[in-house]
Amino acid sequence: MKVLLVNGSPHKTGCTHTALEEVASTLREAGVETETVWLGVQPLAGCIGCGVCAEKKACFRDDLVNEFLDKAAVADGFVFGSPVHYAAASGVITSFLDRAFYAGNRRGVFAGKPGVVVVSCRRGGASAAFDQLNKYLTISSMPVVSSQYWNQVHGNTPDEVRQDLEGMQTMRTLGRNMAWLLRCIEAGRRAGISFPQPEPGVRTNFIR
Repeated sequence: MKVLLVNGSPHKTGCTHTALEEVASTLREAGVETETVWLGVQPLAGCIGCGVCAEKKACFRDDLVNEFLDKAAVADGFVFGSPVHYAAASGVITSFLDRAFYAGNRRGVFAGKPGVVVVSCRRGGASAAFDQLNKYLTISSMPVVSSQYWNQVHGNTPDEVRQDLEGMQTMRTLGRNMAWLLRCIEAGRRAGISFPQPEPGVRTNFIR
């Protein structure tokens, strides 16, 4: 079993990384392989509504989104982490997830796989960013893994985040819960229980 973690912070080893690594280390202790993808500091284009990914099963640019989708196809679960910027997720992870989920859902790489979002903030705005990111999971038929509290840590430096004892415990609980659910899904698959087949999609427009 393998879980992909995505770090949507411009700081490769900052506060968001500190939270994600607490989840990842707990997963590894439970025998789950992990890989972290850092989105970096270079501009990453958002979705332009061209529809290329629906026709050719590829995003319109050959960048990190396509590389991630190749990894996502064989991953068993996902953790998406972001700092809080103005009570919202970072711009880069928003652009990344808009494209990754639009294309990925057409490839069938997310449905039925557990997903998690984690946010890191200095003081406020965590709940709004957490809610924003969870919507990617709940529109994609993904089991959403919960913890003992909302998945957030507080601090302005990695050292301060590590002092957020409740936040770090929340990350560890999250990792254990995800490992448990992955094992449950694996056991169900061995017992012949497969993910439900979706109905053909129906789209209803409200303006006629």
